[in-house]
Amino acid sequence: MFPLRDSQPRWKTPYVVIALIALNVLVFFVELAHSPNDVRFVNLLPWYEEFGRLPPWTKESIFFRIFGARADHFPISERDYFIIQWGLVPAEFWSGKDLPPTIPIPIFLVVLTSMFLHGGWFHLIGNMWYLWLFGDNVEWAMGSGRFVLFYILCGLGAAFTQMAVAPNSLIPMVGASGAISGVMGAYLVLFPWSRILTLVPFFFFYYFMELPAVLFLGFWFFIQLFSALGSISMIDLGGVAWFAHLGGFLTGVLLVFPLKRRWVTPGLVRWWQARRHYRPPWGWWP
Repeated sequence: MFPLRDSQPRWKTPYVVIALIALNVLVFFVELAHSPNDVRFVNLLPWYEEFGRLPPWTKESIFFRIFGARADHFPISERDYFIIQWGLVPAEFWSGKDLPPTIPIPIFLVVLTSMFLHGGWFHLIGNMWYLWLFGDNVEWAMGSGRFVLFYILCGLGAAFTQMAVAPNSLIPMVGASGAISGVMGAYLVLFPWSRILTLVPFFFFYYFMELPAVLFLGFWFFIQLFSALGSISMIDLGGVAWFAHLGGFLTGVLLVFPLKRRWVTPGLVRWWQARRHYRPPWGWWP
């Protein structure tokens, strides 16, 4: 399912959402400036000495067969070099050691830089569309300053959830998905009955459906949950950070309450209050 628009009106220009989209696009163009064909060399011995294995992106068996166990350099493309530098590698983060390729800032800050990297055009466009669709109303409900804090905290919550489940993973985590999942969680709490026009593929046909946000986002959450549980058996949890999506979403659900404007009442709270005080015309059942 792919969301096309929501029924919630936009009450003000979402300046922070626009700035975040611009920043993500800018960083992506910086990625594209690094050639996928030109080669850089990275010293892999510190990785092997620290973790007793090599990262999956080296194709370990090929490395040893071609270069030998004592080889100290491995060729990778400039673009991969850049992503490994600034992406978040859980095992490297927990070790506290900046392994090659190194960066000129403390290693723990990659938890922030990784939030603005993307693996390709579809990854970027999908994330930015979800941010634009759901972020404008969440920014309005919190105010611009609190929304910035909210977005960063959701990204951190997503990253640490993934790293807690897969602390030994050597795959770089990149993307704004975790933070945007938090925005979606906040949207669910704030506007559960907003209508989402959704494109639904069915074999070779496509259908347009209007779904309440609580149904669309609830279905999205359970897809992430089942995918995450299915990836547990993999040593690095595969190539998609499913647990980051779950962690970001739940962080957003929790943080929306302390960070929303005081006079904004979340839609789920209004629904619960109405349900508690509802009196059917025939009275209560005994």
